[in-house]
Amino acid sequence: MDEDGLKSVAMLLQARNEIEARITDIVGRPLVHGHLSDWIGAQIFDIELAPAAHRAVDGWFRSGPLAGRTVNIKHYTRGDGLLDLTDSDELEYYLVMTGPRGPAHPRAHRPWGIDHVYLFDAFDLAQKLRAEMRRIGVATSVRAEHWHAAEIHPRAAVQGFRLTAAQTAALAGFASLPSGIPLRAFPCL
Repeated sequence: MDEDGLKSVAMLLQARNEIEARITDIVGRPLVHGHLSDWIGAQIFDIELAPAAHRAVDGWFRSGPLAGRTVNIKHYTRGDGLLDLTDSDELEYYLVMTGPRGPAHPRAHRPWGIDHVYLFDAFDLAQKLRAEMRRIGVATSVRAEHWHAAEIHPRAAVQGFRLTAAQTAALAGFASLPSGIPLRAFPCL
């Protein structure tokens, strides 16, 4: 038995639980991956979150060129080309935030971060995927060209949808941490 390892992990999990409790107090929802990414997306992109969990629609844009349009907010720790999709006729857009691009290593830490943001027209993406003979559902493989065309951060590829300086600055605050930075470097922790 690795007693030192167990003690270290127990202490780190206690610290993690304290941090997660503080985040829960701020976002007003239990800290599970989907709730956190929905809240962050809603804050940065002015999205009104649906009051109850809905299978396809997380909310709708309150302002900007997509005001009134429905959206499903996604977050993935890696941008590996997979996207969970739905056939819902109610859904108009996917807002997808990812960490760094590339496949995740099975035994490597996957830091929670936002390095890229994509805005997909749900109907248009579904049509393209069906034309490519791809299924619509969980972990749908989406070709790199579609991701490239839908990127809104840090590269702006979507015509008519530009981020404000405040949105860009907010997203920069969630960039994946470079490896090797100790947690004690952050005074809030």
